[in-house]
Amino acid sequence: MALEEMTLALFATCNRLRIVAYVPQILKAVTNRNGASSISLATWFLFLVANLSTVAYALINRSDLGLAACFTGNSLCSAAILLITYCKRRSHGRRNHNCDRTPRPAFERI
Repeated sequence: MALEEMTLALFATCNRLRIVAYVPQILKAVTNRNGASSISLATWFLFLVANLSTVAYALINRSDLGLAACFTGNSLCSAAILLITYCKRRSHGRRNHNCDRTPRPAFERI
């Protein structure tokens, strides 16, 4: 096997595994009760942009539909994490904001 074929096989294998590796992060975001506070929106946004730029590169510069499809999957997973985290934070913020407005009993106001 030539070095070119070996690097292609390694690249393809790592990217297939990477798509599966998104699942635990997505599940963590979905099940988190603290507004997904441990997930960095900036990091996942950067991953999304990087994946989308690779899709563009694959289509425009390489005419490689397989590479584009792989990174489209990565882009969708990154977008899912961003969307779930955004929704969780909005929901969590609304819940906390509503809790702050709960009137205190009269005996606590003294």
